[in-house]
Amino acid sequence: MVKLWQGGLVAAATFSLALGGCSGGPNPLPAGPQAYALFPNTEAWPDQDKLRAGDHLTIRVLGEPELTSDAYVVDSGGNIQVPLADQVPAAGRSAAELRDELVNRLGARFIRDPQVAVIVTERRRTTFAVEGDVREPGVFDALPGTSLLTAIAQAKSPTETARHDEVMIFRVVDGQRMGARFNLDDIRKGRAADPQVLAGDTVVVGQSGLKLAWRQFLNTAPAFNLFYIFR
Repeated sequence: MVKLWQGGLVAAATFSLALGGCSGGPNPLPAGPQAYALFPNTEAWPDQDKLRAGDHLTIRVLGEPELTSDAYVVDSGGNIQVPLADQVPAAGRSAAELRDELVNRLGARFIRDPQVAVIVTERRRTTFAVEGDVREPGVFDALPGTSLLTAIAQAKSPTETARHDEVMIFRVVDGQRMGARFNLDDIRKGRAADPQVLAGDTVVVGQSGLKLAWRQFLNTAPAFNLFYIFR
C-alpha cells in the first residue's frame, strides 16, 4: 500500500508540473464591449430577395430564343452577360428589378415591347464553419437568425475541455480578416448578447489547458494510485 501511495504522489507531482506548462499567453483578440463593437448582435442579414454572386437564373424573352436560356449565372463581379444587353449588374437587385433593367435595355434599341421573365433557379449556398473544441466541428448552412449559440449547437456543443470564455468569431470585413472573442456562459445566462454569425464566418472554440491536462492525467494514471490519493 505504501508503494501505491508513493506512486500516487509521483503521478500527482507529474500532473502538477504538467499544469505549469499549460498556461499560454493572453488572447489578444478584443472581448466584451470591444468585441460587440466589431461584431454587433443586430447586424443586418443580406436580403434574401436580392441576387448575389453564384446565383443561377433562367431568363426568358418571348419570341427571342437566342436570348432565352436556363444557364445564366451571376458572376463574381455581380453581373450577368446577356446578348444584346451586354454586361448587366445583377447582384443586389431582386429578380423583378433585373427584369425591368433588361426590358429597358432591350426595348431601347433592339426589341419592341420586350416580354421578359427572370427566375432564380438555384441560390448560391452560403456557409459558416465551427472549429476547435466542439464535439462535431464542420461547415454548416448560414441562415438568417443564426447566432453564436445556434452555431455552437449545430456543432453538438463544446467538449468537456473547452474554454467557454474563449469562443472566437473570425470574419472578413472590407477585405480585412478580423476576430473577437465572446463568453459563452455569459451569453447563455443572459448577461451578454448573442452575436450573429454570418455567411463566411469561422467560429473557433478554445481549449482549456488545465482541463485537458487533468483529463489526460485521469486517462493515464494508475487507478489504484488515484484511489489512495483521493480516498
